[in-house]
Formats: sequence, structure tokens, C-alpha cells
Amino acid sequence: HTQAVIELFARQAGAPFYQAFTEEQKLLALAEAIAHPHPFHIDKATLTPETRETLEVFEVMARMRSEISEQVFGAYVISMTHTASHVMEVMLLARLAGLAGHTGAAANGGGWFCNIRISPLFETIEDLAHIDSVMSTLFDNETYAALLKASGNLQEVMLGYSDSCKDGGILSSAWNLYEAQEKIIALAEARGVQCRLFHGRGGTIGRGGGPTHEAILSQPDDTVHGQIKFTEQGEVLSYRYANPETALYELTMGISGLIKASRCVIEPPEPPRKDYLGIMEELARYGEEAYRGLVDADGLLDYFYEVTPVDAIALLNIGSRPSHRKKADRSLASIRAIPWVFGWAQSRHTLPAWYGIGTAIERWRGADLERLAKLQKMYEEWPFFRAILSNTQMSLFKAEMHIAASYTQLAGDAGRASRIYGLIAAEYERTRTQVLNIAGLHGLMEETPDLQLSLARRNTYLDPLNHVQITLLQRYRGSGDQDDREQWLDPLLRSINAVAGGMRNTG
Repeated sequence: HTQAVIELFARQAGAPFYQAFTEEQKLLALAEAIAHPHPFHIDKATLTPETRETLEVFEVMARMRSEISEQVFGAYVISMTHTASHVMEVMLLARLAGLAGHTGAAANGGGWFCNIRISPLFETIEDLAHIDSVMSTLFDNETYAALLKASGNLQEVMLGYSDSCKDGGILSSAWNLYEAQEKIIALAEARGVQCRLFHGRGGTIGRGGGPTHEAILSQPDDTVHGQIKFTEQGEVLSYRYANPETALYELTMGISGLIKASRCVIEPPEPPRKDYLGIMEELARYGEEAYRGLVDADGLLDYFYEVTPVDAIALLNIGSRPSHRKKADRSLASIRAIPWVFGWAQSRHTLPAWYGIGTAIERWRGADLERLAKLQKMYEEWPFFRAILSNTQMSLFKAEMHIAASYTQLAGDAGRASRIYGLIAAEYERTRTQVLNIAGLHGLMEETPDLQLSLARRNTYLDPLNHVQITLLQRYRGSGDQDDREQWLDPLLRSINAVAGGMRNTG
């Protein structure tokens, strides 16, 4: 979007150098262009293919609305929204396609119109922290406020679970998402704007997954007002909605959770205790420090690429996007959240869903029994905290450290692999101990015995599949001959599919 707008400004005679503008200058230039009756002279034949394609997306949207139905599209989601200008740039592109704009003087029956609903997606920890400044800038922008009002005065905001977890770990992600929701609802209400939160949840715990009912109830008080929107991804679609019985059950659980969470519409909710919020703030900070300590450790990314089948996952024709943002870049910033979580799940580490929780709790409570009692009280009384630790139990149960250890034989540097595995295994035991202490349990998932039995039964089949996969990875990666290498690819991909089927929430 930004590159398209930069090019469009650059092609106009005497136009300012948009790329050099400050954020305030960009917003001013965009607002003027959106309001102008003929903002740009565009010769599409002279545009770069990327800009032409970007413009044509909006033109196709406009054509489909007129030919099929005004309801043919829902929200237009902008991933990785960092600034208010990112939203206004999309509004300008929509204006050029006739989806938004100004029809003339209001006295002559004209005025603003807007046939696109833009949903900014805040994904990283940093973006979630800036959500209030970005959205308040948008709400206070006269042009955007007028367009929003013309489209029904409903602002949809999408929250990304995957990248925030990959970025800062599960505790920091969960807490920043919690705070972001409170901020955006307060901002919208103060300006008389209706706000719908759109949760970009994946199937895995590390990507916001878990039981739908509990997930809705764990939202911050007074943020669910009779509606909620969330994504269903991966194999979650098939095992939740493949037949009428399970689909009805899932929808019923979701709707009942929605009704319970919407009690705030008819009676003021009892806010969480301030001491709970303060404790969670500290836990999130400690958890992020522990997680970043791991992902920034020397050799961690090499370990990830060697002891998980992430190189083969990229060859599966199951994703809507490439596994990396930049092909040759193997950094944490480049790899997408889905293969990051998927790879760790395949090798039975499942660490994005729990790493850092044990250290955070241990640092906060120390040997203080009163602090342990406080955490136990939080677990009993606060649905948000209970949901985090319940999901953590499931992820710990699905992890198998002895299987994860077997994958380290794939590493090129055995000493480095042993060191990193030691860090992960120690945190696993630390997290397991602390979570069981807080929940008052002797074993993981004792509170849900049916699910515990179901997962335990799967291990009988999963464990051998993991060992088969290790052998296939050795043969696939160790083969110098291309034809020989190819013959191991199909069974390797099948092993990934089989392990994913057994783990279930991998998507």
C-alpha cells in the first residue's frame, strides 16, 4: 500500500516527495487527496506491476460490489499496521477506485460516502503497545472520522496473536492483547464510535488457540458487547465443523460464551482486582525477558532449523503465504509465525505456548507461600489467568521432552544442540512444577480427565511417528543425489501431516 501511494504521488507533476514526509504531513496530504474531486492523473500503463496490481484489487472490489452485492466483502484487513497513515493510505486507494470519497457540497445533497470497512491488524508486541496512539490519531482525523461515520460508525480492529507470541512469548503476548483491547474500547466509547474486536486466533495455543468458550470468557471486562469476531484456521476447521453435530456444539459453546461475556451490556461488570493486574504486569515482563533470553541465545535459530522439519513444512501446499517474508533471510523477524509454531509442535517442543511462564512465576513468588496463595486465588477467580494456565497445561501435556531430545541428533553441532535443549528442558520442568502448584494438581490436565485420556491415547501413535520422521529427515537432508532426495520427500511430508493430525491444534 505504502509503495503504491509513494509512486502515485511521485507521478504527479509538482507533487511533494511523499516518502520524505513526517507522519503528520502524510496524514495531511492523504486527507487532502481523499477529499479532492480529482486527486491524481493516473496512466496505469506507466505504473510498476506491483502498484498496478494493488490498484486493481480495489477496482475489482468496486466492480464486484456493483455486479453482485454490496455485502460481497467484509472488512479489508491491513496486516502489520504500524501508523495511522497506513490506514489512510488504504482509504486513498479505495477513493481512487470509487469506494470512498466526497460527492460534492452537502447543501446539494452530496457529502462523504464510504463503501469499505478497514480493519487495522496490530500484530507485534510493539504495535499492540502503540494501538492507542494509532487509533486515537485516526479517530481524531476529521476526514477519517467523516468516512467512518458514512460507513456506519463501526470500527473493526483486528488483533494478532501469532506474531505477538513469536515476538515476545506467550505471557507478554496475552497481557499486551488484554491491555490493547481495554485501550481501544475506551477510545472508541469516548468518541461515540462502535467498536468490534476481531481476534486473529490460530489453532495452536501459541497462536491464540484453545477452547472457544473459555477464550471468550477470558476477554477483559466490558469489551464484549453482544458481538465478537475471530478466525478459525488450519485443521481446526475440519475437526470442529466437518459434521453438523460438532459444528452445532462449537457454535453453541461460542454463543453461550458470548452471552455470558456480554452481561456488561445490562449490568456493570466487577472489574478485576488491581493487585491481580499488577501481578500480571510483572509476570508478563519476566516472561518476555525469559523468552527473549532463549530466542536471542547464540545458535537458537540454527537449532530450530536443524531439529524441526520447518524446511519441509515450507514445501507443503497448505499455506496462504510463504513460510518466510524474505526468502534468503532465516532470522526470527523473517520467518512467519505459522511455521515457527508448527515446527516446534512437530518436534514435540511446543515451546511458543509455554516458554517463560515457569521462570516468570518462579521469579515473582520465590519461596514466599503467601505469594503462591495469591496466585492460586487468581487462578480461581480470574478467567483470564485461569485460561492462560489451562492452555499451558494442554501444551505441556502435548510436549514430550524425550522425543524432543531425539530430534537433537539432527543438529550439526551436537554441543550447541545439547546446551539449547538443556535450557528448553529445564524451563519445561520449571513451568510444569509452577503451573501444577498454582492449579493444586498432581498431574497435568487432571481437571479435564476426558481430554487427558484422549491425548494420552494419541501418544501411543504419535511417538513412533516422530521417530519415523527423524529417520526421514536424516535421509532427505543427507542425500546428495537429487533423485534420491526426492524419493524421501513424499513420505516426509506425509509424516508431517500425520503428526499434525495427532497433535490436532497445529493450524
